[in-house]
Amino acid sequence: MGTVTDDEVIRKRLLIDGDGAGDDRRINLLVKSFIKWCNSGSQEEGYRQYQHMLSTLSQCEFSMGKTLLVYDMNLREMENYEKNYKKIECSIAGAHEKIAECKKQILQAKRIRKNRQEYDALAKVIQRHPDRHETLKELEALGKELEHLSHIKESVEDKLELRRKQFHVLLSTIHELQQTLENDEKLSEVEEAQETSMETDPKP
Repeated sequence: MGTVTDDEVIRKRLLIDGDGAGDDRRINLLVKSFIKWCNSGSQEEGYRQYQHMLSTLSQCEFSMGKTLLVYDMNLREMENYEKNYKKIECSIAGAHEKIAECKKQILQAKRIRKNRQEYDALAKVIQRHPDRHETLKELEALGKELEHLSHIKESVEDKLELRRKQFHVLLSTIHELQQTLENDEKLSEVEEAQETSMETDPKP
C-alpha cells in the first residue's frame, strides 16, 4: 500500500463527514428514521417520519454542496499560490543575473581606473623629468593615491559583501513568506471547518 498523504485523509474525511458538521450522524439518524417509518403504526406517524427523512436528506445535500464549493475554492487558491511561487522564482533568477552583471561591471571599472591612473602617473613622470625632490614628492603622492585606491577597493568589497548578505536575507524572507502562506492556508481550513461545525451542530 502506498503512503496516504494528509490531503487524501482530509478529503476522505470530508467525503464521509461532509464539511465536518456531523453528516455521518445525520445519516445514522436517517437510517433510524427509515426504520421507524417502516415500523410506523399509523399513517400520521409514517408521514411525520417521512417528512423528517426528507429534511435530513436536504441537510446532507446542502452540506455536501458546501463542501464541494470549499474544495473548489481551495484548489483555486493553491493554483494562485503556485503562480505566485513561480513569479518569485523568476524574480530570484533575475536578481542572480543582475548581481552577476554588477560584479562584472565593478571588476571592469576597477581595472580601467587602475590602468588609467597608472598611465597618467607614468606619463607625468616621463614628461616632467623632475629632480630627486620632485620625484620623491610624486612618489609620496602616488603612494597616497594607491592607499586611497586600496581603501576604495576595500569599500567596494564591503559593499559586495553587504549585497550578498542582503540577498541571503531576501531569500530567507521569501522562504518564510512561502511557509507562512502555507500555514495560513492550513489554519484557514481548520478555522473554517470549526466555524461551520459550530453553525450546523444541533443545539441540545
